[in-house]
Order: sequence, then structure tokens, then C-alpha cells
Amino acid sequence: MKVHWFQHVPFEGLGALEGWLLARGHTLSCTRFHAGETPPPTHEGFDWLIVMGGPMNVYQHRDHPWLASEKRLIRDAVAAGKRVLGICLGAQLIADVLGGKVYQNAEREIGWFPVRAVPAGAGSPFEFPPETLVLHWHGDTFSLPPGSVWLADSAACAHQAFAVGSRVLGLQFHLEMNPADVSRIAQACSEDFAPGPYVQPAGELVARAGKNGAAAALLERILTVLEQG
Repeated sequence: MKVHWFQHVPFEGLGALEGWLLARGHTLSCTRFHAGETPPPTHEGFDWLIVMGGPMNVYQHRDHPWLASEKRLIRDAVAAGKRVLGICLGAQLIADVLGGKVYQNAEREIGWFPVRAVPAGAGSPFEFPPETLVLHWHGDTFSLPPGSVWLADSAACAHQAFAVGSRVLGLQFHLEMNPADVSRIAQACSEDFAPGPYVQPAGELVARAGKNGAAAALLERILTVLEQG
């Protein structure tokens, strides 16, 4: 398949997604919004859209005018039945274009904390295991968009994952980051480590990277479901 992905900042790339996709013969293209690149005019040139994270908010249109064209293409891709995966900011963008609301979460969540399967997700192709330790880095959250299935929560944030059918998935957390990715985001967003009940120290966060086989297994299963559609 032709996989197109959106990058919002240079320190948040595809991570483990890249190797998985290339190993299966998929081709990759990218719009780097942080570099001033323009997204494709339509969804017709790709089969799968991946929307990555970033420190901006979905409602910062004055600061990031490209958000309008990005949201339009995400909405069109979902309507056309494309595979669409959103991670962190990407999940918030999918929720936004499908009618959900994005707003500040009660707590900032930065570090390694478990996400838990919720009963509503039982029977979904993306049904989660009971509990998985994952990396979080967010201050906002979203309401579930109409027609979506709630998949997971955490102690700090109710809406951690949702799906629409078997081709649209939003993940508030990160499964894709390898140790180098975690080090880069920790350096680039060092101001985010202001103390909080769900904020781990930078050293602890980086030290745990790459030691989580359960998260890697969940990522592979999720990508397989999306690939099969």
C-alpha cells in the first residue's frame, strides 16, 4: 500500500512504524508541516494515512494555518474508507474532524503509565489486552467522536484510544517511540517536566525506553488489523 504520513515537528517521526511498514513492502511519503510542506490535494494518492504527534493544539489555527488543510484531508480520508491512524496529536485531530471535542485534560500525563481495556471495546478488532504499559506525553484529551468505539483508559485520562470500524484508530499514547525517539522528545520538550502527579522525571522516562515488549506486541497487532482493514 501507499502510506502517507504527517509530521508536525522534526523530533516526532514514525519510529518503529517505519520498519514495520517497509518490511511489508509498503511505500512511504510524508508531509512535513514544520518545514512548510503542503499536503496532497486529495486522498487519492494514498491508501493509508498516519498522523503523528506534536506539541501544538488542534485549535491553534492562527499559529499553525496548515491545520485547516490537514483536518480537511483527514476528514476526507476517513470518509473515503482509507486506513487512518492517529497518534497523540493525531488522535486528537481525528476526534476533532469526526465531531469530538478536544480540551485540556485534568492532568498532564508524561511518562510510562498503563492503559487499561474498557468493556466498551470488547469485540472490536482492536480490542485491547487488560493492561499495557505505554509512553504518554500529552496535556489535552478529547471526547469520543460519534460512531466510535472506546477502547482504553488510564488513571489520569479516560479516553486513551478509540476506533471507527477496522480502518480508523486514534491512540492518545505512544507505542512507536524507540529509545532514540524518547531521548529526542525529552530534550526538545524539557519544559514539560514541571512536577505533577502523572509526570515522571526525564531520566526515568528515557531509562525505560526500549524495555517494553508488551507495547511492541500491541503495536504489531494494531498495525496488522489496520493493514488487513
